[in-house]
Amino acid sequence: MTDKDDDSGAVDDPVAALGKAMGAAAQQWQESWSGWLGAVSAGSTDDARPAPAPAVNADPAAMLEAQMELWRDFQALWASTTARMMGEEAAPVIAPEAGDNRFRDAEWSDNPVFDFLKQSYLLNARWLRRSLAGVEGLDRGEAEKLDFMGRQIVDAFSPANFALTNPVVLREMRETRGESLMRGMRQLAEDLKDSEHGLRPRQTDMDAFEVGGNVATAPGAVVYQNALIQLIQYEPASETVYRKPLLIVPPWINKFYILDLRPDNSFIRWAVARGYTVFVISWVNPDESHASLTFDDYLRDGILAALDAVERATGERQATAIGYCIGGTLLSAALAYMDAVGDERIGAATFFAAQADFADAGELRIFTDEAHMEALEAQVREQGYLDAANMAGTFNALRANDLIWHFVINNYLLGKEPPAFDLLFWNADSTNFPAELFIQYLRNMYQQNNLARPGGFELMGQAIDLGRVAIPTYIQASKEDHIAPAASVFKLTRLFGGQKRFVLAGSGHIAGVVNPPEKKKYQHWLADGAAVHEDFESWFAAAEEHPGSWWPDWHRWQSRRSGKKIPARRPGDGGLAAIEPAPGSYVKRRS
Repeated sequence: MTDKDDDSGAVDDPVAALGKAMGAAAQQWQESWSGWLGAVSAGSTDDARPAPAPAVNADPAAMLEAQMELWRDFQALWASTTARMMGEEAAPVIAPEAGDNRFRDAEWSDNPVFDFLKQSYLLNARWLRRSLAGVEGLDRGEAEKLDFMGRQIVDAFSPANFALTNPVVLREMRETRGESLMRGMRQLAEDLKDSEHGLRPRQTDMDAFEVGGNVATAPGAVVYQNALIQLIQYEPASETVYRKPLLIVPPWINKFYILDLRPDNSFIRWAVARGYTVFVISWVNPDESHASLTFDDYLRDGILAALDAVERATGERQATAIGYCIGGTLLSAALAYMDAVGDERIGAATFFAAQADFADAGELRIFTDEAHMEALEAQVREQGYLDAANMAGTFNALRANDLIWHFVINNYLLGKEPPAFDLLFWNADSTNFPAELFIQYLRNMYQQNNLARPGGFELMGQAIDLGRVAIPTYIQASKEDHIAPAASVFKLTRLFGGQKRFVLAGSGHIAGVVNPPEKKKYQHWLADGAAVHEDFESWFAAAEEHPGSWWPDWHRWQSRRSGKKIPARRPGDGGLAAIEPAPGSYVKRRS
């Protein structure tokens, strides 16, 4: 007896039936994505994210070839799946990229049905991304927006994100008799009650941590404060310290204690243990009363006020400094301003994942087109600040699989509580951004790239030129940084004068920086003479890979620029009395 369709249309062969059903599903899936692509190409997408310019066109020949390639791939996949259903071995047609954890459970590969779902998704995802890359008539910014939007769609369509197509979710439902899904719905209802700025799945147990209790615990004291900052001086951990104190300028879009999460990964504790007198700026969490603050205020009442206080506390006229992320952007501008007015109080500077040339500043640029800026400007001027939730949502979208969909699956589909993770607690403990400063930052840096142009940016009435900064600089970037791309950070070596040392760390914007040597994680790259390389690619080609953290290399560099050893200083012993214990009160203000 042969297997064939009878008059009613039923299929006798279950393998053939499965193949037919999967083929129909794949066709519907691909047609829905094609429809979205067509809407984008016509400029008619309803997506709320920044839209590309209308009247863009895809090359018909390239689209046809992509379509044919997709169907060839699906034919291979159907053949492979059929063979597996019949008990034969078959190689995968496509595999997830390295580091894609969505499909790491064995059943995604061992079960032919879920393997088909996984591979068909990956094939469609590849097709869509390639199709978007082939759209014509776009400038660079529009192409970046289109790629970002496509990736958001691709990430959202993953079969891992739906209960009935995720084997891990189905297994949990079976083992808990459905209780897992009930727990997830309860957690979803709780999150919806707090969804003033849109649904944001909880990333961690916010009650498991306390700032100053089990995070941000390095001993020290606030020795100075004004309306914008508290300045923390940390207790020494050695009998002698380097003469020049070290001032850390963290970003104000996050709180400083990313550098002091736990004792075993605290950069602040590690630097103190090596004999540095460490001061850290703790920025106020702004509200509507800070709406008119600008870069001038953050320079005058931030860095310059902190340097005044450091001198009073230690008696030392000259210090060294570290700037992290946007704190490094401010520090670079401050150094140029100080050079212009003859202020020599910073003798050497380090930059962690900081940018001053924003021509290639990564995916955040897609939110700075004029249409998007006008909408943002109206919103923040009315509110007085860009609220922390809005900013956090933007950063989360840059890594949607890790920071959004992972928690949708964990919290709602699996019904599990998010883990107690200090880094994610810090990530959720975000801050506001003053309205005028935010607009000034996006327009001058991301839109016009004024800071990179000699005389293009003014601070306190002074036109500044980064090329006149002649002090030694240590510039760190991270290989997988999606916020401050390594190639963009490298441009600091072309902007500053003076001696420069560039180091590339493994991992990303946070783990690339916060990587204590004792962990023996990741790696770093070094090459002699950063100034002789025209761009990051040529530098990286000449660089040598070294295992582990780059912190010891920084210490060797920093120690030679920090003066002789003197008896250790303690908070309150100098010209400034201790106001309150570290980490102070400003850092505890929640958005």
